[in-house]
Amino acid sequence: MRISAVSGAGGIVILGAALFVAGCGSANITDELDLTQVTFPNGVKINAETMRSDVELMRGLMFRESLPAGRGMLFIHPKENTFHYWMYQTKIPLDMIWMDSGRRIVEMSLDTPPCTSSSAKECPNYGGNFKSKYVLEVNAGVARKNGLKTGDTLDF
Repeated sequence: MRISAVSGAGGIVILGAALFVAGCGSANITDELDLTQVTFPNGVKINAETMRSDVELMRGLMFRESLPAGRGMLFIHPKENTFHYWMYQTKIPLDMIWMDSGRRIVEMSLDTPPCTSSSAKECPNYGGNFKSKYVLEVNAGVARKNGLKTGDTLDF
């Protein structure tokens, strides 16, 4: 929230009211802009940043130093196709989970390591063996910890 300078007693009241209203928001993290709550078959919920535009789909988790527990990134492609992902400029080991239009897991790349090469063409591709519409990226180990497997359906 951006607050400009406010002067006088009326300004203090307005400032106080603005801060009060800002603090009264829902504690549900999915109220944040562009977050989707993804529920695993075992009931665990992941709050995923939602990427839809070409720029968002290309940038993904590049340059991030960490990903908080319980968070992820959900890529929503315009239509089902085969999508290869890579770890160029990604600093966090990830589990990548490809899902078809019915949100059924069709492929996973678990414990995918960051690419340490400074050249994008030296970074390996992952996935893209089956048609998918969605890809969920979470911290490495999350899929195994929650027993995810090909054929499971995620809810979002």
